[in-house]
Amino acid sequence: MDDIFDREKVFDCMFDPVTSTILAELEDGEKDGLFLAKKSAIPETEVLERLSYLIEHGFVHKNYNNGKSIFSANAEKLTQIIEHSDTFSATINGLEKMDTYLN
Repeated sequence: MDDIFDREKVFDCMFDPVTSTILAELEDGEKDGLFLAKKSAIPETEVLERLSYLIEHGFVHKNYNNGKSIFSANAEKLTQIIEHSDTFSATINGLEKMDTYLN
């Protein structure tokens, strides 16, 4: 796993309304792809597509159980990127961007 990633791309993923809904579901623990798809009203393949960059860089983990894709959030890594002082302004920008999606 590569520790070098595009912070802006991570924030774009995290603050996208659909992806943020998925991440909110993962706060409570691991969930299978079908459950996340139903909660987000998107196809299961799109769940993986939306999470792919976060999976690639270790913000979300993907495993398999009985043929199902199981996703879990790396809460520590997600928290670190938000709390890191160098990314505070990027966090604010991400929140503002999310606000524009919602309004």
